[in-house]
Amino acid sequence: MSQDKPKAKETKRLVVLGGRGDRAAGTVWLVGAGPGDPELLTIKALKVLQTADVVVHDGLVSDEILDLAPSRARRISVAKRKSRHSYGQDEINRMLVAFAQDGLTVVRLKGGDPFIFGRGGEELEACRAAGVACKVVPGVTAALAAAADAGAPLTHRGSAQAVTFVTGHASTGQVPDLDWPSLAKANQTVVIYMGVSTAAGISARLIGAGRAGSTPALIVENASRADERRVVTTLAGLPDAAAQVAGPALLIVGEAMALAQAGTAELVAHVEARGRERGVKS
Repeated sequence: MSQDKPKAKETKRLVVLGGRGDRAAGTVWLVGAGPGDPELLTIKALKVLQTADVVVHDGLVSDEILDLAPSRARRISVAKRKSRHSYGQDEINRMLVAFAQDGLTVVRLKGGDPFIFGRGGEELEACRAAGVACKVVPGVTAALAAAADAGAPLTHRGSAQAVTFVTGHASTGQVPDLDWPSLAKANQTVVIYMGVSTAAGISARLIGAGRAGSTPALIVENASRADERRVVTTLAGLPDAAAQVAGPALLIVGEAMALAQAGTAELVAHVEARGRERGVKS
């Protein structure tokens, strides 16, 4: 009950903001903040952020990036975590539209890229439906930073002729219904966003569809940040490796991950030992 009260107050303030009809309509910018390292923010993203009247940001956007916004800009966190959302998506959509209709420059600052599992398309549609100008600034998605830091290319001649980004989390909380036979084909890289909690199911489905359990795999937690952690494992060892991860992480499966450099050797050894105890063939 106590958590609902601040939301109610926030909604009331948004209604008041819509009262000044004499101002020209503002603009909503969907800006990719990148994976966390402020140096991976694009020049255009920085320029747009510095014009903001309001910054509506994800929980994964780093403080270093938020501090680049003008001190006068109002910051609103719409952080989403598993089973715990401060605002629903419809509320966020209405918020963006209301601020823009009040003549403000609204920066919707999203981790990674707005159009890679960021619901940027839904927010764009909401703005268009309301007649609000909406522009998009792409960002470095986490997969690119994770692969770069680990020294493991997402595409690589001879071992990865394709790369596919998929979600590992269905709306039901279970493993999503994907084209597993297609994803199980060799010589391609599969990047799984939001797949830590469903790693066991993902591993089982890929192996069941024909992908070798010995296929190299990589888990990257907090890609590009100071506390980044990397775990080199195999597709068969993915469940045990994912069990050691606490924060936001990517799962990357593919032959090219054989080039990945681990971030924590002790953790890799521990995961491999657990796999041997369970009789998992790597």
